[in-house]
Order: sequence, then C-alpha cells, then structure tokens
Amino acid sequence: MKLRHVLLATLAAAAAGCGTYTWRPSVPQEMRTVCVPVFRNEGAVASLGDEVARQVLRELQREGTFRIARPDEAAVEVQGSVKAGDPDVVAYERRTGSRIRERSLKATATVSFIDKRSGRVLVDGRRYSARVTFASGEDTLTGARDASARLAEELAREIADDLVAWNF
Repeated sequence: MKLRHVLLATLAAAAAGCGTYTWRPSVPQEMRTVCVPVFRNEGAVASLGDEVARQVLRELQREGTFRIARPDEAAVEVQGSVKAGDPDVVAYERRTGSRIRERSLKATATVSFIDKRSGRVLVDGRRYSARVTFASGEDTLTGARDASARLAEELAREIADDLVAWNF
C-alpha cells in the first residue's frame, strides 16, 4: 500500500513538472523574420565579416525559429562588426626551437539586435569571442585565412543561439 502511494505521488510530481515545459520558441511570432547584413571587418583577416554574417544566416536557417527575409521585410536585423587579432604562437618545433608548428587565431564580434518595426535596439553591442588553432608552416596568412572559416562558425553559433534564446 505504501509503495502504491509513493508511486502515485511520484507520477503526480512528474506530471506537474511537465506541464510548464513547452517546445515552442520563446521568440514572439511577429518577430520571427530576420536579416543579417555583412558584418564590418575591422581586422587583418580578409573577408571575416562576410563569413561571420553568412554563417549566422546558416545557423538561423538550421535552427528553424527564424525565416530569413530581405531587409525591408525583416522584423529583426542583426548588425555587427568583427575583429581578428594577429595569430599567436601555440607550439614550436621541439628539435629546432625556431620553427613554429601551431598558432591560434582569436576574434571578437560586437553585435546588436534591432527591432526594425519600432527602431528599438533589443541588444546593443554585445560581445562574442572565439578562438581556433591551426597548423602553421611558412605561410601564416594562408593558415589564418583557412582557420577564419572555423572562427566564423564559432562566432555565428554563439550569436544565433543568443538570438533564438530571446532573453533580452
């Protein structure tokens, strides 16, 4: 008899907890269209602003809450600038001590979310950062350019996750 009461109480508690969870996005229905203009590139890595904006759009499409729209039709605009620093040394060739084997590249994006219908700034200048490593030979510039795609993906994932969470 006691086991039956414990089981019923456990089921009732579980059912009560499930009643507050929802699978629906927290983004209001009227705000589910978005545009992402090219981010301003303030660093030495060529095309990083273009790549971050493209990856943000890709992440938002993958997630599915937002529909990508033209700027004149979007309810939300994601504006940003991105800056990558110079590659840092991570590891040297141990035998010679002078040849660099691995480098890291870090970037910071400053992003604002704008309600295009009212002109209200939902988020102003939030900072996101990412860091990736890459093998380095004699051509550091090419290695940094190749690593910039992964860097853009990391930044885009953070930005899109923040927008979808809609906690502002």
